[in-house]
Amino acid sequence: MPRSSLILDTVLDVIFRTALLFSVFLLFAGHNAPGGGFVGGLVAGAALVLRYVAEGTDGVDRILPLPSSRLLGAGLLLAVLTGAGGWIWDDAFLASTELELHVPVLGTLKATTALPFDIGVYTVVIGLVLVVLRTLGREGDAEDAT
Repeated sequence: MPRSSLILDTVLDVIFRTALLFSVFLLFAGHNAPGGGFVGGLVAGAALVLRYVAEGTDGVDRILPLPSSRLLGAGLLLAVLTGAGGWIWDDAFLASTELELHVPVLGTLKATTALPFDIGVYTVVIGLVLVVLRTLGREGDAEDAT
C-alpha cells in the first residue's frame, strides 16, 4: 500500500478520533435520546473502515490489536448477562432495572441495566466490523500485493 501524505494522515487522525468520541457520546446518550450501543458501534465501525481505507489492515491492527473473536464474545456475554439480570430481580429477560446511588458530593446518580447491555451491543458491532475488515481486507491486501 502506498504511503499517504502528512496532510492525509493528520486529517484522518482528527476525523478518526472525533468519530470515536462521537460514538461514545451516542453510546451514553442512547438511553434518553437517539443513539445507543448499535448506533454508537456503527459510528466507531465507520471510523475503523476509514482507517482501513487509508492504511489497510495493518492500520486497523495497530489501532485495535485485540482479536475480533474476543470483542465479539465479550460483548455478547455482557449483553446476555445483562439481559439475564432481569431474572435476578424476578422480572422478564431484558427487563430494565434502575439503580440509584446517593453520593455526598455528586448527589443522586442513576444507572439502569440498559447501559451495560448497550456497551455489550457496542462491543459486538465493533468486533463484527473488525471481523469483516480483517477477513475481507486481508484478501484485498493480498490481491494488491500480486
